Amino acid sequence: MKWILVAALAVCILAPTADCTSETVAWCYHLPSCNASTWPKISPQYCNGTRQSPINIVSASAKLNANLTEFTFVNYDNKSAMKAIENTGETVKVTLNSGVQISGGDLSENYDSLQFHLHWGNGSSVPGSEHTVDGVRYPMELHILNSKSSYNGNTTQAVKDSTGLAALGFFIEVMPGNSSGKPESWYNLTSYLANITTKGQSVPIAAGFSLNDLLVGVDRSKYYRYLGSLTTPSCNEAVVWTVFKEPIKVSRDLIDLFSTTVRVNDSMSEHITDIYRYLQPAQPVSTQNNSVTTNSASTACFSLGLLLSLALGSLVCTYSLSPSK
Repeated sequence: MKWILVAALAVCILAPTADCTSETVAWCYHLPSCNASTWPKISPQYCNGTRQSPINIVSASAKLNANLTEFTFVNYDNKSAMKAIENTGETVKVTLNSGVQISGGDLSENYDSLQFHLHWGNGSSVPGSEHTVDGVRYPMELHILNSKSSYNGNTTQAVKDSTGLAALGFFIEVMPGNSSGKPESWYNLTSYLANITTKGQSVPIAAGFSLNDLLVGVDRSKYYRYLGSLTTPSCNEAVVWTVFKEPIKVSRDLIDLFSTTVRVNDSMSEHITDIYRYLQPAQPVSTQNNSVTTNSASTACFSLGLLLSLALGSLVCTYSLSPSK
């Protein structure tokens, strides 16, 4: 049986401390009556807007922006930063304790990291990331939701601001080889799925692994930037999107656990699968100068020039030291 999600405004879904209204929006991913094609009618104020997410990022079209500097991540190394993990009936959400923040990255101020959640398809072989890059869809995508610190966690105010929210998107792909249960941080995270199999179940997360541990292997200085929206109703156009270029590598067995463990309702309902919005019209995308490549090229040119100089110098020396005829 296909499922309908009945949820409070997207603000309530995405932020653990939101000041939410009592209005509800019924929406789903699969049924003809309420799937993503109907969202512009279900929530017309924003879902049919002009800066909607997710999008396909065309890497060759990204404009260079020197202001896209590195982020500062506060308490992302704190092994007690994660508070609880919940099956919302539409995704798996992890709420964060206070004091976790990001800044830099051409953001206008500090942003509080409130929670993260995931999007996936149906197992590692059926990709389900929301964003795509050059038409490639990844198996999963992790979103860390952040709100301007000046709003003190009040996302009802944040969604009224065109840059009130900042979302960090991380692709997840299958780790090469035949590894299982890797990395350890993701083994720890997915071990909680068995305790939240049905909608509404939530359990605390014990100290022991950090956000940095979950983001292992990702160069967070390389990313794409665009202005977009929430990816579920009410699709508020209030999000500064950062999509990181390098994916998190997770073993196939752990990726598969998401689509085979958690369910949309009770123990008799279907598993949560294919929870991603279809692509929206393109938005202007920017990225930073690839200083590593530039530096490498400069170094290569310098080295080549040095070798040529040495070679020429050697020839000159050889000629000058040869006995005259």
